[in-house]
Amino acid sequence: MKFFLIKHKKLKKRSTLGNIFIIIFLMFVGMFMALPLIFSIVTSFKPIEEIFIFPPRFFVNNPTWDNYKSLLYLSSNLWVPISRYIFNSIFISIVATVGHVIIASMAAYPLAKFKLKLSWLFNVVVGALLFNGTVLWIPQYILMSRLNFINTYWVYILPILPLPLGLFLMKQFMVRVPMALIESAKIDGAGNFRTLFSVVMPCVKPAWLTLSVFAFQTVWNQQPLNMVFNEELKLFNMVISQIVMGGLARQGATMAAGVLIMVPPMLVFVFTQKSVIETMSASGIKE
Repeated sequence: MKFFLIKHKKLKKRSTLGNIFIIIFLMFVGMFMALPLIFSIVTSFKPIEEIFIFPPRFFVNNPTWDNYKSLLYLSSNLWVPISRYIFNSIFISIVATVGHVIIASMAAYPLAKFKLKLSWLFNVVVGALLFNGTVLWIPQYILMSRLNFINTYWVYILPILPLPLGLFLMKQFMVRVPMALIESAKIDGAGNFRTLFSVVMPCVKPAWLTLSVFAFQTVWNQQPLNMVFNEELKLFNMVISQIVMGGLARQGATMAAGVLIMVPPMLVFVFTQKSVIETMSASGIKE
């Protein structure tokens, strides 16, 4: 008995040291991954002479707001108010993200819980994950042109709705939902839509929260080339990229613009990450 107690104490001590090592290792990995973000923020406060100094310095000696003031001055001379571009980006990002999550969930539910003869379509979706979105530019342009969607918000929204990643992610999570919950909902008189949104969607909350982060980031950073010519319909990041294309003199404004573009996706991730972690820790569902 004494031997087993001593062995148990040794194992417990080794496990604690192992946890400490893992925590320290993850802290270093996290700091390494955060370096580009921190460097971008620090550089946005550097005066122009410190940006081009060699060898480059990580920290700033004389922090200044001149880069942000320069960006504000450049944006104030636009034909369309900068608030219009910000509204376009926020509106398009929210509508496309919500639409993508709803459509992906509605498509994944029958594939995950019903025995369909068209289940082979899921293999097509998996194959679509291998393709780069660049190969779809010409077909998308032809489709948008024939639908008369050029120079409309649909140019931004429609390509996001059928992204295969959403269907793949939602289907993989919905497979784990017990059929007992779905059958109980049907016994209570709930239809397929009521069962999906009242029973299944709460069970797969980590999936659609994670999908919302990916979709929002994709929409926020998109630039549909040669499909939007109306200045009032352009997105915030498209206009920022045009502002900073002024040579080396605007490099400070470029770094400030990069930080501003990163802020909304970072906020969405920060607020959603907490819900994802909490839901994953409490979503152990078994038959």
